Amino acid sequence: MERKIIYLYNPISGTSKKEGFLKIIERETAYQQIPYRLYATNAAGNYEELKEIIEQEQFTDVVMMGGDGTINKATEELRFTGVQFGILPVGSGNGLARAAGIPIKLKSALSLIFSGTAKAVDAFMLNNKYACMLSGIGFDAQVAHGFANKATRGILTYTQQSIINYFKAHPYQFEIEIDTFHFFTEAFFISIANSNQFGNNFTIAPQASLNDGLLDIVIVQKMNKAKLPFALLKQIRGNNKLQELVDDLGSKNILYFQTSNLSIKNLKLAPLHIDGDPAETLEEIEIRIIPNAFQLIRP
Repeated sequence: MERKIIYLYNPISGTSKKEGFLKIIERETAYQQIPYRLYATNAAGNYEELKEIIEQEQFTDVVMMGGDGTINKATEELRFTGVQFGILPVGSGNGLARAAGIPIKLKSALSLIFSGTAKAVDAFMLNNKYACMLSGIGFDAQVAHGFANKATRGILTYTQQSIINYFKAHPYQFEIEIDTFHFFTEAFFISIANSNQFGNNFTIAPQASLNDGLLDIVIVQKMNKAKLPFALLKQIRGNNKLQELVDDLGSKNILYFQTSNLSIKNLKLAPLHIDGDPAETLEEIEIRIIPNAFQLIRP
């Protein structure tokens, strides 16, 4: 079947740099002799018109020009249309793109769109909320909330917000249930990961795979705050191995395990983020994997 690509872009972000990107996309796609269309997304995130266009004009590919928030919305709304997805990573963190091995440079990422292979990627649900990369409750979500309110994005702003919130950080109370096993914990944050990182190559779940039918859960338990950066550094470097909870529950600063589903009672209403975007917090969260949720073009 002949490929036909629709490129999604945000019309109100990026200004002159974005216009240059669009010209490169048009030139390179025309050179490949692939039919294409540029499609501006809307602030309301309404994809109903786009679904009709995909069906009526028989598009085979949806290429998302944006960051993890754009990818979240587009894959949630369009994954049942039968298209394969591509990413041109122009967001602030680009966590899913990095986890999938997609180049950050636009021309290289575009070349991959033309030559790469689509492979299945899992996603997951938090109650009725969809996520495809990484979500979190607690300290990391507080950083996401602060980051979202800043006029400028990028690694510097994210680092600043992390430092500011580190000094304010305190543990929250959670009740965790996995199958028939449950426990209470006080933790600075809990990460639920399908991708291995927050973004900007900040890896929180080193063993995470995009397509293994499992979620990687990282629980940063209560500890002396002076120890927190060192414990996180050990996790980021991949020095913490996947654990058996029964053995490690009381002896580890950071719990790291895999599961296809779990429930969390957020007893002190810690803040929540979904794929890096702030979300309204939830008191009880049922989390379950969606195997093979969508097809992503990657190396």
